[in-house]
Amino acid sequence: MDFLRPSTWDEALAAKAEHPDAVPIAGGTDVMVELNFDRRRPAALLDLTRVAELDEWTADGDALRIGAGVSYRRIIDELGRRLPGLAMAARTVGSPQIRNRGTVGGNLGSASPAGDAHPPLLAAGAEIEIASRRGVRRVPAADFFTGPKRSVLAPDELIAGFRLAPAPGPQQFAKVGTRNAMVIAVCSFALALDPVRRSIGTGIGSAGPTPLRAPEAESLAAELPWESREPLPDAIVSRFGTLVAAAARPIDDVRGSAAYRRHALSVLGARTLRWAWEELRCG
Repeated sequence: MDFLRPSTWDEALAAKAEHPDAVPIAGGTDVMVELNFDRRRPAALLDLTRVAELDEWTADGDALRIGAGVSYRRIIDELGRRLPGLAMAARTVGSPQIRNRGTVGGNLGSASPAGDAHPPLLAAGAEIEIASRRGVRRVPAADFFTGPKRSVLAPDELIAGFRLAPAPGPQQFAKVGTRNAMVIAVCSFALALDPVRRSIGTGIGSAGPTPLRAPEAESLAAELPWESREPLPDAIVSRFGTLVAAAARPIDDVRGSAAYRRHALSVLGARTLRWAWEELRCG
C-alpha cells in the first residue's frame, strides 16, 4: 500500500488525479476501522492532514464555508451558535477523542446513510464543494448521496468543504441508538426552522439507502402560525411526525426493524418540531 502525503491542496489534487484509487484519510475514524477489520485494502492512502486549507472556515458572503478538515470539536466550540443543528449532531459523534479527530468531510466521504452530520446538512440546505484538477463544483447535500456508501464523487475528486448559511432560526437534531454514546444511529432526524422564509428543513438518517429529506412534512410550514407564534396544535405536530416517518425508506437489520425506525422517526419528528417552535416563541 502506497502512502501519499501532500503538503498543499494543489499537491493533493494532483496526487488524486495521478492515483484515482487512493483513499483520502484525515481523522481516520472511518477508514482505519475498515483497514483494521480487513474490510478494505486500497492501493494507496492519501493523507490530507498537512493540507492547511482544509482546516479553515471562513465567511463566504451570506454563508459560511467550512473546510473538509475542520473537526467536530471545532464545529461545536467555534460554530455552535451559528450552526446549532450541526453542532448538536457533532456532540453525538463517538467519544471526545473521536470528535477531536473526526471531520464532517470524512463523514461525507464515507457517505454512510447513518452519518450523523448528514441530516443537519440536508435540513440546512448545505452545498458540498468538490474539487479536482478539472475544476470546482458545488452539489446540494440532497443530491450528493447516490446509494449506501456511494456519492457523486468522481475518482479524481476530493471534498474541499461545505457551505451553508448561519441558522436563521432554531435547529434541532435527535437520534435513537442502543446507548447514549459510541453508537451508530438506529435512526436520526434533523430539523431547521426559517422564520424569515417561513419554511421547514428536514433530514432523515439511517432509515434509507441514503440520507433523506421529508418534503411533505416540510410543506406543513404553510400551516404554522408564524405571525402569532402561538403554541402549535397537537394535530399539526402529530401530522408532521407521521409525514416524516412516511418519507423514510428503512429496512430490517441488526440495529432495528423497519417498523421501529418509522415509529421512532414519527416521535423524533414531532418532538423536534415542538422543541424548535418553543425556542422560536421564546426568542
